[in-house]
Amino acid sequence: MRPKKHKTTGSNDLFRARLDQIINMKHELVLLAGKVDWDWIDGEIAPLYSENGRPGIETRF
Repeated sequence: MRPKKHKTTGSNDLFRARLDQIINMKHELVLLAGKVDWDWIDGEIAPLYSENGRPGIETRF
């Protein structure tokens, strides 16, 4: 099964720190992740998923 799209909500959780508050946003891997076209990659690998079974994990993971 294809992975489900992650939906971000604008609300903050009172007891959780956001990831952008924890990691260094100037790190090379963070900058690279912002430049990758994730929608294109999802479209390219979409035919490889089965219609049955457990949902896949998101491409970014």
